[in-house]
Amino acid sequence: MHFDQRTQAALREAGLTDEEIRAASDAVVDAVERDADALQAFFDDGGTTYSDMEMAHSASDVQEHEVAYLDLFTHGSDIRGYLRFDSWGVPVEGGRVLTDEKVELSLGPTVNARVRFARDPDLLR
Repeated sequence: MHFDQRTQAALREAGLTDEEIRAASDAVVDAVERDADALQAFFDDGGTTYSDMEMAHSASDVQEHEVAYLDLFTHGSDIRGYLRFDSWGVPVEGGRVLTDEKVELSLGPTVNARVRFARDPDLLR
């Protein structure tokens, strides 16, 4: 079950049955898996992407990246993984699809920020 015990208790108090809570939990897991698949597909071609990532020594609001791969896994409502650029990489601690052309990843150490990515730099301005 995806929901913790407090959430399950609150859902029961709101009138949901155990079957309804289980169905809601399954729906969350399915939605997270669909998002992970869509995020993976966005980066599957590799190549150039653009982001609004803050980078040291850059005066630009939009950065250009060569992406080698994005490797994701899901667990309950969590999306985790690793984003590998041409010369460095960063852990992924979450993500969501914003549009067909733009996604957002929550990146861990060394970035520690939500970062939007797009194939067209104008979508980030």
